[in-house]
Amino acid sequence: MQLKEHWERVYATKPSDAVSWYQAHQEQSLRLIGSAGISPSASIIDVGGGASTLVADLWGRGFSNLTVLDLSDVALSVSRARLGTVAASVQWITADVTTVVLPVHAYDVWHDRAVFHFLATAEERRAYVAAALRSVKPGGHVIVATFAEDGPTRCSGLPVHRYGAGDLHATFGSPFTLLSHEEEDHHTPSGGIQKFLYCFCRKAS
Repeated sequence: MQLKEHWERVYATKPSDAVSWYQAHQEQSLRLIGSAGISPSASIIDVGGGASTLVADLWGRGFSNLTVLDLSDVALSVSRARLGTVAASVQWITADVTTVVLPVHAYDVWHDRAVFHFLATAEERRAYVAAALRSVKPGGHVIVATFAEDGPTRCSGLPVHRYGAGDLHATFGSPFTLLSHEEEDHHTPSGGIQKFLYCFCRKAS
């Protein structure tokens, strides 16, 4: 099964608040985005943001230049429905982040919670980093959250790649300065705990 088909099936067969990565509010992500010191008009892209609540919470906090990219049309439709009429003010992109061509220097903040750890090959990871390098503004910020070294080895039936802060930052390389890293014990809707790692970086200016 192709990845797009996999994720369409996941979101078509499970409520968005029942998937293991669901958070009613992505508090850690919101705090890190806030620490970037950006204005309400700053451009933010949520990679793999699909059905997550982040875009709604960012809008509620006054951010108005928002883009959500996801492989799944079904997932994006969940977010659009949640936002109602506000959805028309958000840019929605249905695409694979490793192949999509995003505009150059378009985003002040690149956010990804739980996409990068699904990239199985070095080629996919290089393509992802190239996309971020191309589309994040000089001096812009990148927030990437993956499963930590003691996190799950699989998610939604797929194998994942776990990271320590050094490994994750090394994958992105010298164009990105690691500002901070932190861990999260994510409590899943089913009552389990998943260990996440967040890396907060700044692209060279």
